[in-house]
Amino acid sequence: MNAHTFISTRGQAPAASFAEVLLAGLAPDGGLYLPQAWPQFGAAELAGFSGLSYQEAAYRVLSRFTGPSFSESELRAAIAAAYADFDAPEIAPLVEIAPNQYLLELFHGPTLAFKDIALQVLGQLFSRALAKRGGRATIVAATSGDTGSAAIAALGGLPNIDVFVMHPRGRVSDVQRRQMTTSGHANVHNIALEGTFDDAQSIVKQLFADTGFANKVSLTAVNSINFARIAAQSVYYLTATAALGKPATFVVPTGNFGDIFAGEAAWRMGLPIERLVIATNSNDIMARALNEGVYASGDAHPTLSPSMDIQVASNFERALFEAADRDADWTAAAMNDFTREKRLGLPQEVLARLRARYSAFAKDDTATIDAIRAVHAQTGRIIDPHTAIGVAAARDLKDISGPVVVLSTAHPAKFPDAVARAIGAAPPVPKRLQGLDAKPERMETMARDLPLIRDFISSRLGS
Repeated sequence: MNAHTFISTRGQAPAASFAEVLLAGLAPDGGLYLPQAWPQFGAAELAGFSGLSYQEAAYRVLSRFTGPSFSESELRAAIAAAYADFDAPEIAPLVEIAPNQYLLELFHGPTLAFKDIALQVLGQLFSRALAKRGGRATIVAATSGDTGSAAIAALGGLPNIDVFVMHPRGRVSDVQRRQMTTSGHANVHNIALEGTFDDAQSIVKQLFADTGFANKVSLTAVNSINFARIAAQSVYYLTATAALGKPATFVVPTGNFGDIFAGEAAWRMGLPIERLVIATNSNDIMARALNEGVYASGDAHPTLSPSMDIQVASNFERALFEAADRDADWTAAAMNDFTREKRLGLPQEVLARLRARYSAFAKDDTATIDAIRAVHAQTGRIIDPHTAIGVAAARDLKDISGPVVVLSTAHPAKFPDAVARAIGAAPPVPKRLQGLDAKPERMETMARDLPLIRDFISSRLGS
């Protein structure tokens, strides 16, 4: 067993290499890929992350997974290119906002959101893997706001790739929408879906399930269902802990559960973590799952933190698989039950293992506004509404003696209306967003209809 070989959470897919996982996204049995065995970092190796450049830290983590799929020089070149256009040389700087309380700023990339940290790497590796394999690839991404623009920034203009991005119409911020729809790349196709993010995510999964279509167009995914995203996101948990010199409690604003599962991945690789705290908005499926023991979806409600307006957290399947002691048969049956009934009661043993690692809090729009206002009053810093959910959740933590790190997932300028409600003025517009309003938008508004979207993709591909 090794970390270079990947298995599906549902147990019915052939073992795959890192390159195969990268290009496939979702496993053919509908499950999510995980390493056959987690690589391990010893205490001395973890301590050695202190003082490293972020690029070197990323190499040390990712090389444990890539194995023979990429040479050392290929991987180092991909990482260097991925982070060449970040505004902060630290890539993910740690900022103290109060005694023992920190923000881990993850929004210094091309689209000013944490998705850049993984997707820039994924885009570089994807291009190299595709060049080796030959042929074309069709990427379909469902986005609640930030994944789409980050995918476009990473993959727009690359040869032999077409990118289709679906966002829920009217349920992302104007800035988020324009970051996607003003792309001038001919290989980028935007769909404004009449529905929710969960509807878009469901359509993506159904497109993969249509194996004839998926194989014909070489379908792949760049959502956090792609394990390469998880591997790349685990790096900043290691660099933050090394900078602090002690284990921390990480509070993670989460919708699709990928960013916080990356924390579990770091823990499974040997990183000491005090606690992983799930911070959700009023779309509180994950808080209810952890606190009540029932994973049950409902209707997604629009909030001031739209990237978290999600009622089906895809990456939770990975956490369930691990909490079930990697029982693929149970995981497959549980996911099938949830798909059919929109409800899954968690067995006590599985729930106990999840609770040993995770806590969960749900915060509404009022708490979001209060947190933005409080941080601004106390520090002069402006935070975005997703980070504010994390700050609000961190306030509810009890008996925490060590450092608390809130993952700051997006630049506040992406959500000017929410910020203005909190502090009376919109945040300054960074250079990357200036002039966005003047650019023409390209998108197709489409009904929530699988055949219609499948035909649209085929027509754009000329297939």
